[in-house]
Amino acid sequence: MIQDIANKLDLANHHSNATPEDVKKLCADVLTYGFNAAFVNPTYVALAKEKLGGKAKVGTAISFPLGQDTVEMKVYATQQSIKLGADELDIVPNNALLLFDVTTYSQELKTIVYAARSVNADIVVKFILETGYLTDSQIKTGASAIVDAGADFVKICSGMGRRGASLNDVKLVRESIGDRAKIKVAGGIDTLEEAQGFLAAGADRIGTSSAVKIIEEMHQATSQSF
Repeated sequence: MIQDIANKLDLANHHSNATPEDVKKLCADVLTYGFNAAFVNPTYVALAKEKLGGKAKVGTAISFPLGQDTVEMKVYATQQSIKLGADELDIVPNNALLLFDVTTYSQELKTIVYAARSVNADIVVKFILETGYLTDSQIKTGASAIVDAGADFVKICSGMGRRGASLNDVKLVRESIGDRAKIKVAGGIDTLEEAQGFLAAGADRIGTSSAVKIIEEMHQATSQSF
């Protein structure tokens, strides 16, 4: 049961003061606890790839956290990150476009997916909806556009926006996309109870810097039940 949750967690360090030693510790924890991936900033993708040695995935974030780089910048960063060894990409689209130009929003998504798959057809692509700035209708529209563009996941929140993911966000996204793609959530998910709640609500993956704490909580709860 512990492994069933561990392999749905992405252990992340996207802090601006992350050091190589921090990344090495992150990777060691991913291997120790069996997490799905180590998520690092692009500058550390190659280091994480080396330290994980193919035993877990390496993820990185593109245009994080604002999403307001140009499409050309995002395409370059996407392709470069794949070449450095990233297995999964959490990409921030220009969510402001959902407020006034959905057509351009959709085209950005499609351009980035095409660019990513032209380098690695198997790359896992997630686009981040910063739901704290969007209405329910805009959340659904954005989620549908993400899936229509060919992404593998709709990710709810960067963890650095107005708020983190909510259970209602998961409900709205699932209503919009059905089973056409998976859902990842992030933003202040720090406890076992919160993680279990999101998974029960329909999330497939959780991004958190507290993955070790969550599994240690589960170990403690399991030992106390005997």
